[in-house]
Amino acid sequence: MTGPVAAPALTRIPVPRTLDGDEARLFRAIAEIGTAVCRKDAGHDHLDHTAQELLPSWQEQIDRTQVGYAVEAGDEVLGVVTTVHQNGDAPRSLEFDLLVAPDRWGEGVEEMLLAAAEDEARRHGIPVVQTYTLHRADTPGEKLVPATGWGSVPADDRQTRLMVAHGYALEQVERNSVLDLREPLPLVEAMLAEALVAAGPDYRPLAWTLPTPDEWVEKIAYPISRMSTDVPAGDLVWDEEVWDAARVRRRDARLQAAGTTVSVSAVLHEPSGTIVAYNELALAGPADSATSQWGTLVLREHRGHRLGTVVKCANLLRWREVAPRSPFVSTFNAEENRPMLDINEAIGFVGVSVAGAWQKTLD
Repeated sequence: MTGPVAAPALTRIPVPRTLDGDEARLFRAIAEIGTAVCRKDAGHDHLDHTAQELLPSWQEQIDRTQVGYAVEAGDEVLGVVTTVHQNGDAPRSLEFDLLVAPDRWGEGVEEMLLAAAEDEARRHGIPVVQTYTLHRADTPGEKLVPATGWGSVPADDRQTRLMVAHGYALEQVERNSVLDLREPLPLVEAMLAEALVAAGPDYRPLAWTLPTPDEWVEKIAYPISRMSTDVPAGDLVWDEEVWDAARVRRRDARLQAAGTTVSVSAVLHEPSGTIVAYNELALAGPADSATSQWGTLVLREHRGHRLGTVVKCANLLRWREVAPRSPFVSTFNAEENRPMLDINEAIGFVGVSVAGAWQKTLD
């Protein structure tokens, strides 16, 4: 005879010292289930990630607090939820990532994990919770449009139904776009040459691979901080981030510990000595895995000089030397961010999936 089936139970995920052994079993599940969910929902493997990529940022939490919970039934992990919020005085928002094993959705696991994320926010007195759902770009059927009026997500998707049922509002939609790196990039070269002429002599291109050179570590901190204030966010509540040279160094150390290669393309405004634009390309997995394009920003006061084209194109061309075996670059942009999407589309990026940004103010 078989014994009774274990009831699902919620467990806080410990942060392991290493990824070996049973101590790291639940932590490894974050990446394992996350990769399975992304492949199912996006329909591609460009968003795969590993526990090795994640661990350093969980072990060093000076700037942000990350907490995870798992739902287990016996020895099987059915799903996990991770939460993150800024440290400091009275953060206003907590972001969570809810990941249920694809074959276990609908058994109540998602409700347990959602409640755990909201309870974590309440414990810290944080009034707003946010999350993202991932969807295939070609999903047929009725669509739900966000408050911005740009983009949409499938209205009948299991994640959409969960969010709506629990009082979340769809605030924004992001487009996930991919560029094929396996072909020559003559158009990118031409776009860079034209943009450099348009920018003029006051703007000097820079480039480096992490760790950030001493010469630029202080200067790059400010534009990184502006990512929390200057990109289109609709009505999403974002906490302004404070960056200085020490925080840049901490981030560099975490990424190096994770084995992540990051190329930075930036523009220095010579008259002021200020870095006014930057773009990051990152490879965290094997040499032949997809590249992630992370932050791209042009400071508001320096827009209109084609600096976005400069940093994007310069970094793509440099990346062919840094990571020659990576076949694709994957990036996310808000659907209403037409300046960045215009550049991406001109370069050759093609939309492959969408992400819905959901927000709820807790009672």
